[in-house]
Amino acid sequence: MYFGVHNSFNVKSILSIQSITKFYGRIRALHQVSFEVPPGSVFGVLGPNGSGKTTLLGIVMNVLHASEGGYSWFGEPPSERQRQKIGTLLETPNFYHYLSGEKNLQIAAAIKGHGQEDIPRVLEIVKLSERKHSPFSTYSLGMKQRLAIASCLLGNPSVLVFDEPTNGLDPVGIAETRELIRDLSKEGKTIILASHLLDEVEKVCTHVAILRKGQLLMAGDVNEVLMNEDFIELGAGAGAGGLEKLRAALSGLPGVKQVRDHEQYVQVFFENGIMDLGGINQYCFDKGVVLNHLQLRKRSLESKFMELTDERNPN
Repeated sequence: MYFGVHNSFNVKSILSIQSITKFYGRIRALHQVSFEVPPGSVFGVLGPNGSGKTTLLGIVMNVLHASEGGYSWFGEPPSERQRQKIGTLLETPNFYHYLSGEKNLQIAAAIKGHGQEDIPRVLEIVKLSERKHSPFSTYSLGMKQRLAIASCLLGNPSVLVFDEPTNGLDPVGIAETRELIRDLSKEGKTIILASHLLDEVEKVCTHVAILRKGQLLMAGDVNEVLMNEDFIELGAGAGAGGLEKLRAALSGLPGVKQVRDHEQYVQVFFENGIMDLGGINQYCFDKGVVLNHLQLRKRSLESKFMELTDERNPN
């Protein structure tokens, strides 16, 4: 189910994606995806593997062509001039293992048409100045990724696009890369990153779009889209008969969004916050249902994300 784009996008967008659909033969990789990326945001495109994240980034970077729909950068149709304002890391660069980090960046700068005067600055940003003369083969995985990001920073682009920037890294490399992304955001850069990791989006992103099987489920401010949800867990009587009476009673309770069976209990989710537990107990009693279990619980972000992206979930 598409929940729409959050209304906070009321300023000029860095990237506007409009009803993008992509087919590979008969396989539909993306279906009518639309959202806006506000300036200065760290925007996460979140979804399990195969959800269409990489395809979407490939389209907006003109590596792939959409079957339908379109997009604009900085409020204008896409152009080569605009792409010069964007640093991209869609796949691991082909660095030369026997050359130093500095030499590899010199080659990258020449390929991109940039001068070499920017290399000391980007090496300092990614904290590789002290290892700039070391062969690339001696770098840790985290250092290799930071050098790749340094290559993206050549020319000082205002927007950065990363596809799974921490994929394959060890915990130290993951922490280093996430810290670097946060630092770049503080400098005012807009960062768009694809990830299948909820933890990554929680820790570094300000906004998020969630994809499942090529469809947009939700988009907006990360604190609202990934907000923790409280629910009430109730039990009544023994056996299925007690739960049936309880479910029937709850169907008429004002504000109920969803009632779900869970083992020997019933879980109740509300539209606008949790009702007073005493009021729920009294309501059920008035309906002839005596509760033997009534507890406030919190649904974890992980379980919410897993539920949203579960292909068996029709919603």
